[in-house]
Amino acid sequence: MASGSEEGLGFVSEVELLKRAWRNEKASPEILQYQEDVVRNAREQIDLMENTVEAYAEDGKDALMVSLYQMDLDRTEFLLRSYLRIRIQFLIEKYVIHISKTELWNRLSKPEQNFAIRWKENMENHLKQSVLSRLPYGYQDVCKQSLSSEADDTVPQPQLDTFVFCKSNESIGSFQLDERGDEVVDLNADDLHVIRYKSIKPLVETGKMDLV
Repeated sequence: MASGSEEGLGFVSEVELLKRAWRNEKASPEILQYQEDVVRNAREQIDLMENTVEAYAEDGKDALMVSLYQMDLDRTEFLLRSYLRIRIQFLIEKYVIHISKTELWNRLSKPEQNFAIRWKENMENHLKQSVLSRLPYGYQDVCKQSLSSEADDTVPQPQLDTFVFCKSNESIGSFQLDERGDEVVDLNADDLHVIRYKSIKPLVETGKMDLV
């Protein structure tokens, strides 16, 4: 059985991983890969802390200790709810059509995919009934301005050119920011930068760089 100190260290570790996932998601212009392991472990730690707080309260432990455990519990629950809410409200709902048509779809969890399907169907039905059905033929497509449009020109897409604050998690060395090689930057561990998201997108996806 793990000691109390070991449980505490594990809890801190899970909180930091969850905070990292939350921070990246909050700062990213596009939806990132769903962190299934982080979410599952955070939920397990929340259950553990709830049991610990309840047991300490019943045993008459020091009120300050119980309060500190409760603060850790509240903080983790907030981070978890916020992480899931950001993905749903600010990314999936905003870019649901784009996500459903691209490889971003595979970044969603199964519950998120089910939500996205229902949201997309409800949104399209609402648009068709309230707006599109009143327009002339040829202008009733949810994704295109008219039948003559070759691309989905009415579908919002993430702005990958957005500048983001980022921090290197390791020494990467010289890194090319553009296809021509005109822009090169040295990325050292713990360095902070302001860079266009699309330039460091692969580094964020592989965990070599975090958004802040």
